Parts: sequence; structure tokens; C-alpha cells
Amino acid sequence: MRLDAFRLLVRRLADEVPTQYLEGIAAVDVSPRTVPHPVRPDVYTLGECIPVHDAGLDDVLSRVVLYYGSFKALARDDPAFDWEGEAAETLLHELRHHVEWRAGADALEAYDWAVEQNGLRAEGEPYDPLFYQVGERLDDGVYRVEDDVFLERTVTTVPEAMELSWRGRRYRALLPAVSLPAFVALDGLAEPPSGEVCLVIRRKPRLRDLFRGRQHPTELRASVEAVT
Repeated sequence: MRLDAFRLLVRRLADEVPTQYLEGIAAVDVSPRTVPHPVRPDVYTLGECIPVHDAGLDDVLSRVVLYYGSFKALARDDPAFDWEGEAAETLLHELRHHVEWRAGADALEAYDWAVEQNGLRAEGEPYDPLFYQVGERLDDGVYRVEDDVFLERTVTTVPEAMELSWRGRRYRALLPAVSLPAFVALDGLAEPPSGEVCLVIRRKPRLRDLFRGRQHPTELRASVEAVT
């Protein structure tokens, strides 16, 4: 898609947004820039919500920018790249930044951090082992960050096997002796999500754990068997 066509697409998408979500938006712009992630390869910033005025929460104004060059870089390696879908998702994401900022909320910023930490985990880089707790809480000890689901278990020692529930069925996972914390990607679940289901095994938190920052938790895979 050419730059002028992308600008027309974004303008049309912005016109379709309900007016209440555009309150305080000074402009929705398209920049030709390509904005790569400062550390992670093949990751690009698609959009940004930029504050332009903050005299008080009632006077917050923002400018939303979508980076055409970043979209083009992703589309270059993906023949099925959905320009309209990705642009719509990015626009709504940045508008939500603005709405939550006006409300004095930082939930989305925290979630973005959790997504970044999960990306580091997938790439084998050090990450904060409690990042998933900032994600969407589905139930007690169950969290989701994008397409990945995390089942949290607190133990004193790692058992040989651990039972868990998934979509109304009980399963048993055999566990090797590992150091904690450990992220165990589970294979063999019926109706798995599009991402991974990770069993997170950790010790009861201690005060000093709050100051450890990024770590290299144990990462492994385990097969589960249904419990009849």
C-alpha cells in the first residue's frame, strides 16, 4: 500500500470512531517514519499517542500518529498482511491510551510492559518473572497476556506431578526437577488457545524478590495427560 492510500485509510477509520472517543484528540496523523524497536529485531512501533497539552486532566490533548514505514516493514515479510485490520487495531489502541490518560489511569501502559516482557521471554532474554500478573486476570491464579495464558502455582518444592484444570477438564503434568521460578509450556491440552498455556511454578514471594528485576527463569515444555 502506498503512503497516500494509507493516509486515506487512516482518515476513513478515524471518521468511523464514535465522537466520544475522539474528545481531546487534536489530530490523527500518518508519519512516513519507520520506528524499529530499540532492542528487539523485527518489531516495530506502529503508532503512538503523543500528549500535546496537559494543563490538567480536563485539558488533556493528544496527537495520535500511525507510522506508515513501520506498517510497510511488517508487510514486506508477510504477503497476507492486513493493512486495514492492523491500522484499525493500532488506532483504537492509541485512542485507548488517550482515554485512560485523561482518566488518570495507567492500566494500558502496564499491560504494554507485560507484553514486552513476554516478548523477551519468547526470545530467551532476561525478563521480570512476575510480568504475567499485570495481564488480564481470568480467574484466581489465571492470567492472559495477548494470546498466552499463565496458570500460577506457588510451591515450597517442585512436585513430580501437578494437576490442573483447563476448559472444564482435569489434567496431570509430569514435572522434572527444576529451579524456580519455572515457566512450563504445556502440550496436549484440548482446545488450546492460539498462544501457549504456561504453568508458572514459583515459591511464595519474599520481600527481596521485589528488587531482583529481570531474571532468566527456567523455561521448558511438558506434556499433559487427561485425568479421568
